[in-house]
Amino acid sequence: MSLFAGTGLIVKLVLALLIYFSVVSWAIIFYKFIQVHKANKESERFLAFFWQTKRFDAVSAQIDRFANSPLSILFTEAYNELKKLGEKVEESSDPNVINTDLGGVDNIARALRRATTSEITRLEKYLTFLATTGSTAPFIGLFGTVWGIMTSFKGIGETGSASLAVVAPGIAEALIATAIGLVAAIPAVMGYNHFQNKLRVLIAEMDNFSTELLNIVQRSFAKK
Repeated sequence: MSLFAGTGLIVKLVLALLIYFSVVSWAIIFYKFIQVHKANKESERFLAFFWQTKRFDAVSAQIDRFANSPLSILFTEAYNELKKLGEKVEESSDPNVINTDLGGVDNIARALRRATTSEITRLEKYLTFLATTGSTAPFIGLFGTVWGIMTSFKGIGETGSASLAVVAPGIAEALIATAIGLVAAIPAVMGYNHFQNKLRVLIAEMDNFSTELLNIVQRSFAKK
């Protein structure tokens, strides 16, 4: 705090901006950690329930148990599309079978693609801020350091003394900006890379689930 109090106005503004980036980045990291953790856990539970149940209507009746799973969103969109198609065709003798044609399967595939895109956008929300913080915070801190050093040398020129006692405090005050910039950037970069890796796994699961769901529709519901 003493170093912060001794800096100039520009360096104070730089430090305030970096502290803002750091606080928001940590808030995003905690939020995304909870969100991604819930998505992973509930997706595992949903997949187990889905393959165990094997009935779309039974899965739909329990879908609220997996509200945080992106796979449940994909299933809901596909099942809603199936029900819309079922209203347009004659129901078969088996109440669990919905007749549709190849065009109907294409409609389901489009619904799954829309839901996948929407879920990816939701899961990637706020990650851009982490990437921005990780890439810009060190440079903002460096700017504050350069400005502080310039101010220190200006003070040296005005006093006419270049002793260590005169130079060291100003340099220390200037370097704090670089330090805070790194403090803000390093967790942001680590968080961004961690969540990108987790999201790649979730996206792969969504793609695999969409493929399996379409295969089930083609095998069980589509009329040859």
